[in-house]
Amino acid sequence: MINKLKQAFQVKEIRKKLIFTFLMVVVFRMGTTIPVPGIDTSIIKNMVESNSLLGLYNMFSGGAFSNFTIFALGIGPYITASIIIQLLTAGFESLKELQKSGEEGKKKISKYTRLTALALAIIQAVGITLGIVRSALKVNSSFFIFTVIITLVAGSMMVMWLGDRITEKGIGNGSSMLIFVGIISRLPVDIIAIQEKASIGALKWPAIVTVIVVVLITITGVTFINESTRKIPVQYAKRVVGRKMYGGESSHIPMKVNQSGVMPIIFASSILALPQTIALLGGPKVQAAVNSFFNLATDKGFWTYRIVEIVLIVLFSYFYNTISFNTEDITKNMKNSGGFIPGIRPGNPTEKYLNGILSKLTIVGAAFLGIMALIPALITHYMHIPVNFGGTSLLIVVGVALELKRQLESNLVMKNYQGFLK
Repeated sequence: MINKLKQAFQVKEIRKKLIFTFLMVVVFRMGTTIPVPGIDTSIIKNMVESNSLLGLYNMFSGGAFSNFTIFALGIGPYITASIIIQLLTAGFESLKELQKSGEEGKKKISKYTRLTALALAIIQAVGITLGIVRSALKVNSSFFIFTVIITLVAGSMMVMWLGDRITEKGIGNGSSMLIFVGIISRLPVDIIAIQEKASIGALKWPAIVTVIVVVLITITGVTFINESTRKIPVQYAKRVVGRKMYGGESSHIPMKVNQSGVMPIIFASSILALPQTIALLGGPKVQAAVNSFFNLATDKGFWTYRIVEIVLIVLFSYFYNTISFNTEDITKNMKNSGGFIPGIRPGNPTEKYLNGILSKLTIVGAAFLGIMALIPALITHYMHIPVNFGGTSLLIVVGVALELKRQLESNLVMKNYQGFLK
């Protein structure tokens, strides 16, 4: 990875992308330190520490929520909006056709996603303001509450804009990159907390060593499953055009075990943040009911949360794989170019064959991701280790790092080819 970065900085175009991404990340981190005016952040921090769901929300926002900064909502509303629009696109033919209609259609889909993100940001801002600010700070000023809501919504739209700019002009997926930065920024806090507990004897060294070993195993496992690929052989029939013969070559279709990458994990985490927003809108009784099911400090809440999380990861893996790997289009392209899979008839039999393989690979990849998310969480929960850097966040960090590596490699390959052609 370090060698790739050195090579990338030697190429002007890639260096610009890296610097641009870095600057956008700096702006994002600056926004996570500017508090909303008139808020006593110590009260919010105490609420986050006593509520495990708010603690998870805080982790993905890079600590912006506990400090109640202008970026307290983070990228969450945009991620949730993306899920909603993709689900609607899969269910409604009009949206599906719009997505296939080229660049103009994609712009309209992107517009719908942003509008949905704005609506969700308003709902979350109202829930947080009424549920936390008014009840905790005992503030009844309508102007003050309106100001807080507008500030939170504007901050969320700013984070969405930063993510879009990174995707467009930088390296990697902007939304994933901001979540990655937010999680990494909390790592020093976890290390300090572990050191303090170890120094007073509340945490034994065998437990710390166990966590380190589990983290290393998880990183190795996620890297292995993300890089694993099944190659489906494809043979192209020979064709005679004039005096020349075309085709006859052998190729393959690369089908990754984890086609969807880190997106199902991010989607699952975003969905699991919704119950807390609903609870804040519903008042103290609803909050108590939600916490009784999802309080990670208790065994009941821990297992309820983790089971729902694993189920969501599996479901979103299937959904995202269907979108990212369209077997119908691949089958048509193969048929039009005279390609076929040895032993499989072209057309519908080929599509069914690819769908069968995709389903098997998806269940293996999704189950593996679920296990990798569960094991670190089990260790930290039952050993009472004070870390926010759990299984889900670890999977996101590793997945985004691998995706960034692939982006750098593809940019370097493109630049090398351009240089060769010139």
